[in-house]
Amino acid sequence: MSWLARLLDRTPPPEQRMSEALAAWKAGDHGVALDLWAPLAHEGHARAQSNMGAAFLQGRGVEQDHAKAVEWLRRAAGQGDAGGQRNLALCHYEGWGVPQDHAEAARLYEKAAQQGDPEAQDMLSWMKLVGGGCPLDYAGARLWAEKAAASGSAAAMARLGDIHHNALGVERDAAAAVDWWARAARLGHPEAQAMLGAAYLAGKGIERDVVEALHWLRRAEANGAGELAAGFLKEAQAHAKPSQRAEAERRAGEPLT
Repeated sequence: MSWLARLLDRTPPPEQRMSEALAAWKAGDHGVALDLWAPLAHEGHARAQSNMGAAFLQGRGVEQDHAKAVEWLRRAAGQGDAGGQRNLALCHYEGWGVPQDHAEAARLYEKAAQQGDPEAQDMLSWMKLVGGGCPLDYAGARLWAEKAAASGSAAAMARLGDIHHNALGVERDAAAAVDWWARAARLGHPEAQAMLGAAYLAGKGIERDVVEALHWLRRAEANGAGELAAGFLKEAQAHAKPSQRAEAERRAGEPLT
């Protein structure tokens, strides 16, 4: 390109277009974002390809099309984009646009996890814990859960609570289980709230406190973990005085901090 052509070329650099597209996407202007991403994706920009794949996967700004999503995600994943690897792993796990293949899903999740993607780390942890698509590996499940938890994943924190509670590859540690459940519970994780309430009720890993037990069990029930919380909730209510039940309800109605 000659100096004059460069002077007349007013096309913003890729980084600026990516930033503008992301801002549009977050604002709900999905069509605008896709108009910015599409040329970059066709030029080979991995993150733009990944974002195009995610758009087709979710049906945002375009009609949902798993086959097209896979096409874009493969291009992005082939260039090492962690988001592309993670979403392509999801397609293989669910059988969206490709034959269902949990082993391939695990392989791709691990690639993304190794690049620090918290969602991939969380999913890989769960797959290793249950032996889905990869060998059962309690140590690996804990390792990846700890990495995801360090990035703020409530699901990974709750899983670490379960790992310590059920002695999965570690010595049983009720206090460590409570600590992880408490972290996840404060982030709104329903199952962790139920387990934290149960721990307060039993006085395992933490001092028995019927008010805190009712408080967390009520939150769990309200957030969709009613089946898990039900038995503990009935027992806690039976042991609580009216004033304790009232205080627990008050706490359960306050915003999480």
